[in-house]
Amino acid sequence: MRRCVNVMDSDEESFIHLPSETIATSGSWETTTEQISWEIKKCQDTCKALEMDWWSLQAAKGASEQDASRLQGQVELLRRRLQECEQKAQEVTYQGTLKFEVEERDQLLQEKQVLESELEQLERLQILQEELHKVPATLPERGMVFKGHVEEEKEGTLPEMLTVLPQIRCPMFGGSALIVFENPEVACRIIAIEQHRVQLDDWTYVHVKAEPLAWLLPSSIEMSLEQSPRQVLLSGLPILSMPEEYLLDKLELFFSKRQNKGGEVQRVERLSTSGHVALSFMEEGVAERLVKRNPFQVPIGKETYEVKLSHCIGGEITDLQFRSSVCARTVLLSGIPDVLDEELMREALEIHFQKPSKGGGEVEAIIYVPTGRCTVAVFQGEED
Repeated sequence: MRRCVNVMDSDEESFIHLPSETIATSGSWETTTEQISWEIKKCQDTCKALEMDWWSLQAAKGASEQDASRLQGQVELLRRRLQECEQKAQEVTYQGTLKFEVEERDQLLQEKQVLESELEQLERLQILQEELHKVPATLPERGMVFKGHVEEEKEGTLPEMLTVLPQIRCPMFGGSALIVFENPEVACRIIAIEQHRVQLDDWTYVHVKAEPLAWLLPSSIEMSLEQSPRQVLLSGLPILSMPEEYLLDKLELFFSKRQNKGGEVQRVERLSTSGHVALSFMEEGVAERLVKRNPFQVPIGKETYEVKLSHCIGGEITDLQFRSSVCARTVLLSGIPDVLDEELMREALEIHFQKPSKGGGEVEAIIYVPTGRCTVAVFQGEED
């Protein structure tokens, strides 16, 4: 009888290797008593080996659990020590960095104020540019009276050019100012410096940003004009001290009579821009007849006034071109903090930008808008 048992140490994987042996047979399936005893003995040895292996594993398991418990206690102890060290470090560094943090906070607040001011300025410019670039499909009606000489257009001649002086309305928001200098070169110097330190008193100063004032202006306008067949324009009336309704009723009554070459009046209104009166008739041909009959002696009250009728010309814009323009003598200041009242801040800005040592010069006009308020600056074109 042979047996082989191999038991590994507890720290390694334990196993038992039993070689395979076959029961010798003598040509039949019956076994002898000796062979059965041998098999029983072999199984008993195997069982004892397995029991020894189990006890070894149990001992190794207990040792491992003790090691794990001991290591867990060390981990908890180290964690508590680490937290205590972090708390002590925070207490030590808090006192040392408190002053630095206060200074850093003040600096960040100043930078935030400057960035908010720049953001507000960029938003304002963006809104202004969008409004200038956006040409409405139908512009509001504008009544005008032409007082020049009219001639028939000749072939090969250029069309008449209409020159206008634009009136620009520039929105201004809080914390900004506009300064108009007498000399354009001064405005260029102020804009080139860009960042200015304005002294308010012996201990106080503010930083402001200077930039050019730019906008889009109409450069070319094409209009299609059409003469109204049923409307005329009445001019020549002096300023009368009477209710407007009474005056319009008198004119409507006069020009509705057939003996005055008139007809049924549909509407009569006074143009607020020129003071002239527009008459609209129900029938075509009345307007042409009245214009040829000029002038008219119209009785109003106890007086008679000579008036003249002319054709009404209506039209619409067919093409509108823009050009970029910069105000040569005006500088826009932004980022002005609310530290003084309006009058004192305006005086401080004017005094600063008049000093040649600061790049300034003679100031023609200045507008300052305090924080929280807004206004509109009106610019008119300068005649050459």
